[in-house]
Amino acid sequence: MTSYEVAHHILQEVDEVLQRVQEKQVAHFREAIRKTRRIFLFGAGREGLVMRSFAMRLMHLGLDVGVVGDMTTGPITSHDLFIVSTGPGTLETAGTLIARAHRAGGRVAVITAQPTAELPQEADLLLVIPGQTMAEGTASTSTQPMGSVFEQAMWILFDALVVQLKDDLGETYESMTARHTNLE
Repeated sequence: MTSYEVAHHILQEVDEVLQRVQEKQVAHFREAIRKTRRIFLFGAGREGLVMRSFAMRLMHLGLDVGVVGDMTTGPITSHDLFIVSTGPGTLETAGTLIARAHRAGGRVAVITAQPTAELPQEADLLLVIPGQTMAEGTASTSTQPMGSVFEQAMWILFDALVVQLKDDLGETYESMTARHTNLE
């Protein structure tokens, strides 16, 4: 197969995953973002990179955002939302952070492909992206290794959410661009 053919197949896999995302869950997730004071995000590995990119766009929308682990991220309170990505539904670090957020009174939104796993059960809000993750191991139906299709679907879904949130919040491309760093 050519690289284009492989890329086209990957796009088809991502499309199949996104078709199975429940719009009602997306709407609740979007509403939670709109109604919170501050948003904290966490993910590990490649999921963490997707979460960081989402945090950047939320900041461009004018929202108060922190990425867990950054030195400038403040404390979570009862007015805040903690968004955690755990595709396989299990991750010791995420579990510890979810417990801490709950103890501080924060709401927790979990993004996962495994809604019946341990950590999604701790969520106040659940967003299921039914793509292959590391949890499937060698039983994968994807041509891609490990959790790539979950991560890619999450990235595209977040970009779609940013477009919707832009309209919800009355933002423009100009107002978002004005918040982009000038230290590059």
